[in-house]
Amino acid sequence: MADPGRRTLRIRPLLESDLAQVTAIEEACFTAPWSERTFRNLLRRPDAFLLSAVYEALYEEERVAGYAAVWFVGREAELGDLAVAPGDRRRGIGGELVTAVLEEARSRGVVRIFLQVREGNQSAQGLYRSRGFEIVGRRRGYYAGPKEDALIMRRLLVR
Repeated sequence: MADPGRRTLRIRPLLESDLAQVTAIEEACFTAPWSERTFRNLLRRPDAFLLSAVYEALYEEERVAGYAAVWFVGREAELGDLAVAPGDRRRGIGGELVTAVLEEARSRGVVRIFLQVREGNQSAQGLYRSRGFEIVGRRRGYYAGPKEDALIMRRLLVR
């Protein structure tokens, strides 16, 4: 018999009902967080795809542990946002979200996917490198609070 209190993680499309939890995670993770309105607008865009990593249990409501937002332009994509709740980190959730984004990009015929990350965010860079991304550029002084360069990373999906 399954343990009724056991939580399982599932990656699924982000729902409008996730937005309060997503916004709370965004605010906990970033110095210049996106607003709920930004996420809501992305949900309405046909070129955008948003995912939630949710814990579900038999007798409890789903709890969002992380999310990702990606958009597509022709045969390219940009992973614009990815975050995992601070209490849920180091459990592979970020990696599962990146893998799901890459699968969606492949299904849409994308050949290159880009992202940018703070130069000082070594854990995020390690995650992206583990999924095949490489540094291909830099935007000097891009981030504020604190001021920091953005590293541009790219993953080729077709060789």
